[in-house]
Order: sequence, then C-alpha cells, then structure tokens
Amino acid sequence: MYFSSIILLCISVVIETNAKSLNLSNFSSSVPDDYITLNNGMKMPILGMGTGGKEMTRDLVYKTVKNGIDAGFRHIDSAYFYGSEHEVGSAITEKIAEGKIKREDVFVTTKIWNTFHSSARASEAIQMSLTNLNIKYIDLLLMNWPMGYQEGPDMEPMDPYQHIIPSPIDYIDTWKEMEAAVRDGRVKSIGVSNFNSKQISRLLEFATIKPVINQIESHPTLTQKLLIDFCHNKGIDVTAYSPLGEGKLMEKPDLVKIGSSHGKSPAQVMIRYQIQRGVAAIPRSINKQHLVENFNVFDFTLTPAEMTTIDNMNRDVRYYLEQAAEKHEYYPFSDPY
Repeated sequence: MYFSSIILLCISVVIETNAKSLNLSNFSSSVPDDYITLNNGMKMPILGMGTGGKEMTRDLVYKTVKNGIDAGFRHIDSAYFYGSEHEVGSAITEKIAEGKIKREDVFVTTKIWNTFHSSARASEAIQMSLTNLNIKYIDLLLMNWPMGYQEGPDMEPMDPYQHIIPSPIDYIDTWKEMEAAVRDGRVKSIGVSNFNSKQISRLLEFATIKPVINQIESHPTLTQKLLIDFCHNKGIDVTAYSPLGEGKLMEKPDLVKIGSSHGKSPAQVMIRYQIQRGVAAIPRSINKQHLVENFNVFDFTLTPAEMTTIDNMNRDVRYYLEQAAEKHEYYPFSDPY
C-alpha cells in the first residue's frame, strides 16, 4: 500500500508539471515559454530589462544591468539616445569576466537615434554603439522612431517655436543602411520602434530584410491590440516598452485583485499579460528586489477571464508622445494604429 501511494504521488507530480508546462507555453507553439523565435530564426528572450528613463543615471544603469543579469535577465534593451550604452557594455563585460554569462547568452538591443537617419550617419551610429557596448555584434538594432531630425550635435534640434527641426531623410534610406549592417555582420537582426501600421506597410514594400520587431509602448491602459495583431499578421513580433505603465497602474483594483489570486504583484500581472499575448516585455526598475520580482513571472498563468479583464482596461493612454515632433511628416501617432 505504501509503495502504491508513492507511485501514485510521483505520477501526479509528473502530470501536474506537464500541465503547468503546457499552460505556460500557450502563447508560443514553437519555442520554450521564455523565448520568441523571430522571423529570421533567431531566438529572443521574451522578457528583457529596460535601461531608459530620466531616473536612470549612468551609474544606476551600470548597477542595474549587473543586478538584472544576476536576477536572470538575458535580454538587455538599450539605446544611443539614453547615453548609457557604455555602462550597459561595462556591466555585461564584467559579468562575462566573472563567468556568470557568456556573450552568446545575452541578447543586446540598441537603437539608432533620429539625428542619424542618413546613410553615412546611420553607419556612424552603428559603429558608435558597437564601441560603446564593447561588443563585436548587435543582436537587435532598432530604428528608434520613423522620424528623422536635423543632423548635428543636438539630439533634439528645435526651431524658435519649440518644434523639432526635421531631416529630409526618408526612413527607407535609414533602413537600407541597417540592412547593410546585417550583411556585413555587425548586426544580427533589425527592427523598428514606434512605427504605425501604415509606416510598416510602406517599409515592407522596400525592405529586402523584413523587420523582426516593432517595439511600442504597451500596458493595460494602452493595449495596442490592433497594431499588435497587424504586426503578428505580417510575421513581425512586438516588444512592449513601459509594460508597467510608468508605475502609475500599480494600485488599479483589477490588477491588485488578479495578482492576489495568484500570490503575485500587479507588476508581475502586467508583465505576464504581455507574455501570454506573445509580446516581449522590457520592464524597467532600479530596485534589486523588483528586478527579481519582475523576472519571476513564469510560474503562473492568467486565466482567459483575467486576460479579458486586463484587455478591457484599455483607454489608449500614452506616456510617450514625442509631442515636439507632432508636425513631422512621419509622426506615427496621427493614425489610429
């Protein structure tokens, strides 16, 4: 009787473990639940850590990336505009030297800023990012925005009326230089950020290499369902930046209630929400404990009803509008999605 009970217990554990595995992989049929397979065959961790934000000083970025790697993050999102690529690279280099990771274990994303849209300037930006990050190749290079700004030392060149001074460079020209960087081996994958559906459709008409990612703002009050569905239908994956709604949604009753039912925080619920939609998420935190918490989202599954509840929180609220560029020809938020 004793041995029969032990056997039954072992069988039930195996069944329960398999069931959990099936539930956790319900957003991806081809890869483990912590990865997305991009349209070029590369695997990108579905959960990454952001390094942007006004509070992210260079020293904080350096410490945060090291803490994030220790917490388990293997997808680091950076950008030339953030001014901290050097610190991101230093943190990664230090963790490699410690034997904590190998270079191939880390998926590094960075972005070409708007003042580098011409062919020559885009090539220059790519080389600067490689140097700053102290790496031989970039895993994912994104065009930060479809809008080109006047080239020069000022990252946000303004006219006397505080409107961005545009560049005449077409984002298609920028994309061609990004494609060249893939062909010469400096970059493994290329994508876009803050592009709307019309801009993506136009890009696809000219591209010889399809973008693998559109990185966009998304959280429960900006679900971006139409744009995400559009991208997925085109074979383009999506990364959600600001998935925690800039910290302004932590006390939303629905999120608190859903989190309580799983023994999780509202932040973990918001991250899990994106993952179950098949959307990568890059939450940002300078708090070591919160980094650990943000990574601990693969041991529970939101129910269909809970996913619907979060869907219904959408209010199309944006925190990143780049309002000074509203008059730009390629301003992306003038269209519905």
